[in-house]
Amino acid sequence: MAGTFITFEGTEGSGKTSVIREVKDHYESIGYPVLVTREPGGVRISEKIRDIILDRSHTEMDARTEALLFAASRRQHLKEVILPALEEGKIVLCDRYVDSSLVYQGIARGLGIDAVYEINRFAIEDVLPNLTIFVDVRPEIGLARVFNALGREVNRLDLEQKSFHQTIYDGYKDLIRRYPARVKSVAGERPIPVVVEDVLRLIDGVLPLKPKHGRV
Repeated sequence: MAGTFITFEGTEGSGKTSVIREVKDHYESIGYPVLVTREPGGVRISEKIRDIILDRSHTEMDARTEALLFAASRRQHLKEVILPALEEGKIVLCDRYVDSSLVYQGIARGLGIDAVYEINRFAIEDVLPNLTIFVDVRPEIGLARVFNALGREVNRLDLEQKSFHQTIYDGYKDLIRRYPARVKSVAGERPIPVVVEDVLRLIDGVLPLKPKHGRV
């Protein structure tokens, strides 16, 4: 692919969205073409699947159903949005990708990382990010942000038990140990500008593209 695929992961309320916004503004300001997108969602079909997954009334949803729905949403999003943008040479900044499923369904739901990856392997055809950035915020801090933020969506996963969110956090730490070349951690409880500086250094290390003009 001509472009660069960067994904962002974290517990609920980790501040990924704010970091991504700043990263986008930076790279666009120095001449890079950038696309920002998210999972689950990003396109019409995937957004409808998102509504099903995150509906607070769907408490009876089976773990395998959840995993399959995420994979289906991911496939459509990859086909319609991510792959075309990469082929056009863009930097793609995606809020969550396959690593979310490995942690949320593979570890926290107990389905197993290998089993969940096989489901997703069919969906993504082994398209993995050039870099995955874990914004490291402790679950109790992130959840406090979620429930105190005005206008922030509180979904079915936000309402899980505290132990579930701790398992998610620990699962991401395990993922970093499993895939150290691709998955990098950034301390996310610091001011956003400081977090963004660390993120930019990591992304600079994988960018094959040249901007239209030098860094400002």
